Amino acid sequence: MWLKAFHLIFMVTWFAGLFYLPRLFVYHSMASDVVSAERFKIMERKLYFGIMTPGMVLTFVFGVWMLADYAWEAYRTSGWLHLKLTLLVLLVAYHVWCGKWLMDFKYDRNLHSHIFYRWINEVPVVFLFAIVLLAVIKPF
Repeated sequence: MWLKAFHLIFMVTWFAGLFYLPRLFVYHSMASDVVSAERFKIMERKLYFGIMTPGMVLTFVFGVWMLADYAWEAYRTSGWLHLKLTLLVLLVAYHVWCGKWLMDFKYDRNLHSHIFYRWINEVPVVFLFAIVLLAVIKPF
């Protein structure tokens, strides 16, 4: 149960960042002064590299550890786990894409409006619902 608890703690940490970083992008894209833009760059960098990425890595570490310790044989043929892992790969791609947008802001190359980032901010919600439902209900 310790592994599951740590897996969930770091998953929550990762998702907190996935929810907040695009919100920072919304505000950053609306910033009109240099001081605000520089402040957002610092906040985005610290969130991405100090919270989100370690949260993601540790989520995977404890998730793989649980699979290795408990149930690899049982889960190996579980369709829900394969779908969950596929969604996690897509979520990592989203995480990396957020890093690309972070770099765009860092080098003042942002091409998107605040409306774009408002929509992007909803993407992790879909992943969260799907992944948690698959992990709890284990439908197939």
